[in-house]
Amino acid sequence: MASPVMKKMLKQSKNRGRRNSISIRGVPHDAVRVFLRLLYSSRYEEEEMNQYAMHLLVLFHAFGIPSLKNLCIQKLEKGLLTLENAVDVFQLARLCDAPRLCLLCNRMIVDNFPAVSNTEGWKVMKQSNPFLETELLESVVEADSRKKERMKKMEERKIYLQLHEAMEALVHICRDGCRTIGPHDKQLKQSVAPCSFPACRGLESLIRHFAACKKRVSGGCTHCRRMWQLFELHSRLCGENSNGCKVPLCGHFKEKAAHEQSKKKDAVRWKLLVSKVLEARTLCS
Repeated sequence: MASPVMKKMLKQSKNRGRRNSISIRGVPHDAVRVFLRLLYSSRYEEEEMNQYAMHLLVLFHAFGIPSLKNLCIQKLEKGLLTLENAVDVFQLARLCDAPRLCLLCNRMIVDNFPAVSNTEGWKVMKQSNPFLETELLESVVEADSRKKERMKKMEERKIYLQLHEAMEALVHICRDGCRTIGPHDKQLKQSVAPCSFPACRGLESLIRHFAACKKRVSGGCTHCRRMWQLFELHSRLCGENSNGCKVPLCGHFKEKAAHEQSKKKDAVRWKLLVSKVLEARTLCS
C-alpha cells in the first residue's frame, strides 16, 4: 500500500474486529475520491486537482505520501496560489511542512498586503489565529523598512553617480574644452554636436558664475561654495601631479589635504565621499 499511515489504520481496525475500513473526515467527499484515485492510479483530472489541491495537500501530508504531496505543492506554486487564497494556503503550508510554499505565500502576502488584508481568508485568520496575524504584520513592517532602506541607498548612489559625472565633465571642460567654455589655448567649436558628458551643461553654467561672481571671495555665494567643493573633490580623486592637472585649484587643494592632519574629522569625511564616488563609478562602468 502506498500510504504507511493508511496501512497501519486498516491493520488496527482489523485487529479490533471491525470492518476493514477507515473514516476520513474534514474534507469534501469528492476530494476524498480524487485522493483515492491519485493514491492507487496516480491519475487525476486537471479540473478536480485545481478545485481540491488544498484539501489534497492536507490528505497526502496526513497519510504520509510525500510524492503526491509534492505534486499538490507544485500545482499551488505554479498557478493555483492567488491573493484570495494566499492566507489559507500559507496556514496549510505551515501545518504541512512545505517551507518553499510557505515562503511564496509570505512574499505574496507582504508584497500585496492592502489587497490580501481585505480577503475573507485574512479576516478569518485574524479571528482564529491572532498570533499569526501579528507575525505577518511584523513581516510587512520589516519588508517596508527594507524597501525604504533600498530606496535610500539608491538615492545615495544616484547622488554619488552624479558627482562622478560632474568630475568627468570638469576634467573634460578644463582639459579639452567644450562647446562654449574651456582652456584659453583651445579653439572652441560651438557648432559641434551636443556634448557626450551629461553633467557638462550644468557645470558650464556653474563655472561661468564662479568666474564672474564677486561674492565668492568672502564665501557668501552658495553656487561658488558648491564649485569650491567640486574642485576639492576633484583634487581628492585626481591621480596626476599638481603641474600636470589642468583643473584649477587642484594643486591648492592637494596641498591643503596634505596638511590637514589636525582636522581628522574633515579628512575622514572627504575620504568617505571619495570612496562612495569611486564605488558609483565602478558600478556604472
